[in-house]
Amino acid sequence: MKILIVGSGGREHAIAWKIAQSPKVEKIYCAPGNAGIEEFAECVPIKAMEFDRLAAFAKEQQIDLTVVGMDDPLVGGIVDVFEAEGLRVFGPRKNAAILEGSKAFSKDLMKKYGIPTAAYESFTDADEALRYLETAKFPIVLKADGLALGKGVLICNTLEEAQAGVREIMLDRKFGSAGNCMVVEEFLTGREVSVLSFVDGKTIRTMTSAQDHKRAGDGDTGLNTGGMGTFSPSPFYTKEIDEYCQKAIYQPTVDAMAAEGRPFQGVIFFGLMLTADGPKVLEYNARFGDPEAQVVLPRMKTDIIEVFEACVDGTLDQVSLEFEDNAAVCVVLASDGYPVQYEKGKIIDGLDTFKDRDGYYVFHAGTAKKDGRIVTNGGRVLGVTAKGTDLKDARANAYKAVEWISFENKYFRHDIGKAIDEA
Repeated sequence: MKILIVGSGGREHAIAWKIAQSPKVEKIYCAPGNAGIEEFAECVPIKAMEFDRLAAFAKEQQIDLTVVGMDDPLVGGIVDVFEAEGLRVFGPRKNAAILEGSKAFSKDLMKKYGIPTAAYESFTDADEALRYLETAKFPIVLKADGLALGKGVLICNTLEEAQAGVREIMLDRKFGSAGNCMVVEEFLTGREVSVLSFVDGKTIRTMTSAQDHKRAGDGDTGLNTGGMGTFSPSPFYTKEIDEYCQKAIYQPTVDAMAAEGRPFQGVIFFGLMLTADGPKVLEYNARFGDPEAQVVLPRMKTDIIEVFEACVDGTLDQVSLEFEDNAAVCVVLASDGYPVQYEKGKIIDGLDTFKDRDGYYVFHAGTAKKDGRIVTNGGRVLGVTAKGTDLKDARANAYKAVEWISFENKYFRHDIGKAIDEA
């Protein structure tokens, strides 16, 4: 098979690495790709939002399956464009990707179908939102309705903070058109857990659990980021919690989308909060998480191409997912100053140390090639992942591997997976 991957981050590098293991695959392309993905795929200089060019390339190269990694093209309707051209593609259509594309839509869906989530109100008028906040309980959460690179969520402890947040999202348009509508949500407390799943429109198969670290600084301080590290599995996600979520959250979400005439085929990412009142949905994503994919896929034993094809063909009920009985931890190496301001073009040393080391991986997020060397080219630069017999072992291995890499302005959190000690 010939495969085309659409995207350029650490998630797409992890997907390319996993696809390359399938005996069914003979050639992989990635558009636009990055310096690390080049090891497994031929990178093509077509941007992820250039749907017509991507479809033309897929036809020209006789691509058997296109895998879309990123949220923007999915929400923008790339799957519809490919299907109209008679091309096989893994990912939700535009009318299903709205599950991630609009937080107001997903909250309304959960309310309608009784899927547990935080209480909320949606606003398209800033003055109305400000009036509502005067009677609200704090802390409270403000969310830009649309896509905002994982950064459009503000936790406000006071009325003054919330008023500033409304200005930021709805008036100053910090997140662009994502702020046309804003969701104001009850603040939930508990453990956060991420569960990724494959869906074929009617059947759902969940993957192993993971836990992300969104804040830029140690101790969950600083600004929200696209993710500074993650670990899998979550020790807080028990068998009992899984059984509850299968019945009350996972299958009901798939059934709700089908009932709305928006059958979902692809990956649904469930962001959960394990509250004192039981698990509740914080958010949905319509694709693999980043960096969650970097710890979940290395533990997956099943041939990923078989799963992708089953999702496209509606035969996922015939597939069983298998994961290794171990653990993985990913520490993101970022450029100092991320997510606000940072320098690019710094030479990266030590990448070769990972070659032929079983259980150690370095996934490229923001890298490029310059004069034959690999250099930094983004805020999140690399995801250093290591496996271990258990989470403590994997964490120790990941932080050992972090030291193998050096570049100017290298920055990382020192407490990824520290919650493991409390489990």
